[in-house]
Amino acid sequence: MARFRDINIQPSGETAWFGGGVYDGQATEYLWEKGYVATTGACNCVGMLGPGLGGGHGPLEGVYGLISDNFRQLNVVLANGTAITVNETSHADLLWGMKGAGHNFGIVTSFELNIYPRGPDLWHYHNYIWRGDKLDAVFTAFNNFHNNGSTPVNMTVNFGGFQLNTTISTTDPVIWWTFAYRGTAQEAENLLAPFNAIGSVHEDSGDVPYPGVSIAQGNGENQFICQDNEVRITSTAGLQVYNLTAEHQIYDGFKRRIASNPTLAAGAGILHEGYSTEAVDNKNPEDSAYPFRADHHLMLVQIIIPPGNASIERAAWEWAREVTDQWNGGQPERPVNTYVNYANGYEPVEQVYGHEPWRLERLRALKKVYDPENRFRFYNPIVRGNATMTARYR
Repeated sequence: MARFRDINIQPSGETAWFGGGVYDGQATEYLWEKGYVATTGACNCVGMLGPGLGGGHGPLEGVYGLISDNFRQLNVVLANGTAITVNETSHADLLWGMKGAGHNFGIVTSFELNIYPRGPDLWHYHNYIWRGDKLDAVFTAFNNFHNNGSTPVNMTVNFGGFQLNTTISTTDPVIWWTFAYRGTAQEAENLLAPFNAIGSVHEDSGDVPYPGVSIAQGNGENQFICQDNEVRITSTAGLQVYNLTAEHQIYDGFKRRIASNPTLAAGAGILHEGYSTEAVDNKNPEDSAYPFRADHHLMLVQIIIPPGNASIERAAWEWAREVTDQWNGGQPERPVNTYVNYANGYEPVEQVYGHEPWRLERLRALKKVYDPENRFRFYNPIVRGNATMTARYR
């Protein structure tokens, strides 16, 4: 899709057409220069469309919704070679499915998306590193700050977690975090006062135009997170609030692995993502295939391992599953939810596409119409089984 990277702002200034290969950093830079923003992910090197077809979380979701909430129409090539346009008047049934499960139905060559006036010229960022003895204070502050889905709208995205930073400690993981605020430093720092009161070992902050936020948060195209040709072991969970007991278990597990398997620990990151979610919550959950609007935090275990080391790989998978079980064990009253864009392909279909039977029935019915031979089944397929599931090797 790398050849499909055109962006064309429409005369109304309300939408733009994007090629299927447009990526976040490209879109953000281009639109900002023209006076606009759009719903993208937070990582510059990631394509817009892949995450968008699975929902698409990002910095502006609290203001404008998910990427998929902003789809106007999509040009789709079906498995039989037919090219169709999907919108509210053409294949409207499929538009519902493309908003959350779109990779199951065809190849999207281009899409029209809402765009918006760019807003404040500067955004504020603030990055922290704390030692592990601040874990209770940090996660208590987060639960108060987010208030189970009531995050201030302009405190657009924060993420962080546990990792090894040998400049601070060779035996204990640190807690690192980054915040991005759509507005002035004064407004942001008033909201961040509870975190500023927790003694950190490192902080940096500043004000940048919106395209610079991802770089300030470590998600630039040339930064570590965007390096390719890596073997990555991942696992995920969707949460509403942070459970302090679970976070202690996860932190202690990381500390044990630093001691017992330093190669494994060196490549590990236990990521917690938090967003302002007002516009996501305000959407009718039945209006799209995206099933988990009540998940306010996206969790991700990501472990980068040396290639060709079977014992390290087994240990990584064991650790990843352990952490996910601990996160889900901290919310026993809720079903287990898996964000499809972070799923590794081994979760039950209900955990990925929704626990309500009507959702799965509707998606399967769409498959019968638009992909009856189940050709699009490589990535987290709706229809599974020996006859239709391609092998996946970890």
